[in-house]
Amino acid sequence: MYSENTVYVVGNAKTNTDNAITNKFSSFFIGFVVDVDKDEIIDLSCSSTIRTTDDFIRSLFMRKSLKIFDCTLEEEIKKRYHGSSQRAIIVAYKDATKKYNEVKLRHF
Repeated sequence: MYSENTVYVVGNAKTNTDNAITNKFSSFFIGFVVDVDKDEIIDLSCSSTIRTTDDFIRSLFMRKSLKIFDCTLEEEIKKRYHGSSQRAIIVAYKDATKKYNEVKLRHF
C-alpha cells in the first residue's frame, strides 16, 4: 500500500484526565505516513474515540510537510479544532516533526 520512499512516525502527547481518549488509550498519538522525498504527509490516523475526529484531524494534516513545525498549521488547528484534545494534537504534531527529522537524518 505504501511505497518504499515512505516512513511511519508517531507523535505522542498527554491528554486531560477527563478526556475519553485518556480513558481508552492513556495518551494521544497521531501516526503519520510521510513521503521522504517530498517530506509530505500522505496518510495518518490518530487515537481518537470518534471517527469524525480522526477524519477531521486527517483533513488538517494531509499533504502538509513534516519537515518543519508549521506555526500556520498550529494556528489553523487552534482556529478550527475545538475539542478537548486541541493542545494534544499540537504537541503530538511537534513530537512527530522532531522524530521525523531524526529518522530522516539517520536513514536518508
